[in-house]
Amino acid sequence: MQIQQLTYFVAVARTRHFTQAADDCGVSQPSLSKQIRVLENSLGTALFERERGAVRLTPAGEALLPHAQEIIIEHDEGLRAVREVAGLQRGRVRVGATPSMWEGLMADALIAFRSAYPGIELEVTEGGSRTLTRALGRGDLDLALVIVPLRSDDPDLVATPLLRERLVVAGPADAPAPGKDPLAVRDLEGVPLVMFREGYDLRDTTMKACLDAGFEPTLAIEGGEMNAVLRFVEAGLGYAVVPGMVLPSRPSLRGTPIGEPELTRTIALAHRRTEALPLAPRAFRDLLVEHLRGLAAEDLGVDVDLIG
Repeated sequence: MQIQQLTYFVAVARTRHFTQAADDCGVSQPSLSKQIRVLENSLGTALFERERGAVRLTPAGEALLPHAQEIIIEHDEGLRAVREVAGLQRGRVRVGATPSMWEGLMADALIAFRSAYPGIELEVTEGGSRTLTRALGRGDLDLALVIVPLRSDDPDLVATPLLRERLVVAGPADAPAPGKDPLAVRDLEGVPLVMFREGYDLRDTTMKACLDAGFEPTLAIEGGEMNAVLRFVEAGLGYAVVPGMVLPSRPSLRGTPIGEPELTRTIALAHRRTEALPLAPRAFRDLLVEHLRGLAAEDLGVDVDLIG
């Protein structure tokens, strides 16, 4: 059975007239009649009784009719669903980013995407780069903004660098900076630091920079997420090395640039290499890349270099 044959069958069953059914289907009456005969031959039984110009369903036709109608409805709904997805009227995007990126980069991109594609479902995940990279590897995310280089041995992951950001030392706005402006990493020796939890690239960057400068960092408190770390700094518990993009929304904090040596991080958009991105994630990727590359450093309110 073909969907076209079932469509013709249902049309005849509805109109009880071959010519009217052919007109409704937009085909010639001989073509429609031929397809009905082919359908009957494939089933091994007549579906209509044709007597004195009247057309009636046979018992076999009566049995087939509800199933044919259901098949046609499901076929039409399937086509409509595909067209909606192809036209980005429906779909889903699962995107992850680190907490600092959600605060500093992603909100405006989400607003723009929602405005352009209101029917696309957005699922967002917040976490450290390592956590997000593992989620990409498992197929739990379509896209993620992460810090490169990727700390993964998964060869199927690919990351496209988008921007490079300079890190700063955050402290209370009404407290003196722990060194000159810009300060040197060695100025942080003996300074109480609020440290991120394990798995955050900012923790690793800070620890390595201090050790490279010849001292063990003094940890006032550790194990926090971004919001917790910034609140602890606001409370005067210590200083923290953070991305500059998280500070414009925190007027009670001040960021002091680091100049000796300069500490930076590179933000990239990552996804799986071996699987073609579905249409909706692909549209989000393209919008996000254009959104970020269309930003000037002064628009971000921080010291960044856009890549590409």
